[in-house]
Amino acid sequence: MIINQQNLNTLFTGFKASFNAGFRTATPNWQQIATQINSTTSEELYAWLGQWPKLREWIGDRHIKSLMAHDYTIKNKKYEATISVARDNIEDERFGVFGPLFQEMGFAAATHSDELVFALLAAGFATTGYDGQFFFDTDHPVGGASVSNMQAGAGNPWFLLHTQRSLKPLILQMRRNYDLKQMNRMDDEAVFMRDEYRYGIDARLNVGFGFWQMAFGSKATLDSANFNGAYNAMLAFRSDEDRPLGIKPNLLVCGPSNREAALKTIKADLIVDGGAAVTNINRDLVDVLVVEWLT
Repeated sequence: MIINQQNLNTLFTGFKASFNAGFRTATPNWQQIATQINSTTSEELYAWLGQWPKLREWIGDRHIKSLMAHDYTIKNKKYEATISVARDNIEDERFGVFGPLFQEMGFAAATHSDELVFALLAAGFATTGYDGQFFFDTDHPVGGASVSNMQAGAGNPWFLLHTQRSLKPLILQMRRNYDLKQMNRMDDEAVFMRDEYRYGIDARLNVGFGFWQMAFGSKATLDSANFNGAYNAMLAFRSDEDRPLGIKPNLLVCGPSNREAALKTIKADLIVDGGAAVTNINRDLVDVLVVEWLT
């Protein structure tokens, strides 16, 4: 292949087509548990988190409620992946070996948000949310009481989530979406000094927590008893004004190690209770999502 700018740009078009093809093969799951918030600056302040408006009968003047301002900020981070292609490989038209590589780059870009979102979910037992408590904790302050959204244990974690409101339990904050770029000008330093062309993807984003009331984390054994405990706890969540929040879990999330237990708990017609087989009252009560990003 003759090395000139026109041919290099044509080659990049092919690389980008492979990248896009790889991007389309992925089926990300983060949308099921996180809401995308488009960011316009280096960080976003979520001071309104924790506010649950309540209506009252309008008699006389309006009652103005002073909202508590939470200092919860998500700062955007930059991510990248870059490869180099030797000029000799382009000159010798060894293009076939690069198509799969660029497809894998596309797949990695499409699933990167999954990595971030589910890693944060797993870290919720030791990472603070908007109220200054760990996202999964035993003593979230609500009114004058403490409320728990976790079960202690020594097993791999599983999570019960309510994902049907305007804000899901987690936030994916996107400042700049994933894009494939080239460094292939004939006068680029890398081309001149090392006889190589560079191609890379980058993005600018971060993840954070939404309402802890939308999630329950457990490291206890995944069985009917513990599932019922988590489910019933979420049904009972109330606001600072002692108003039912209407939380109704709809999604059980776990890693591969809990897959069988999740399916037995949620999909089986019968379960064993006290040594006898009984009807599974939780059959299909929630959906099950098994993700490889969790243990």
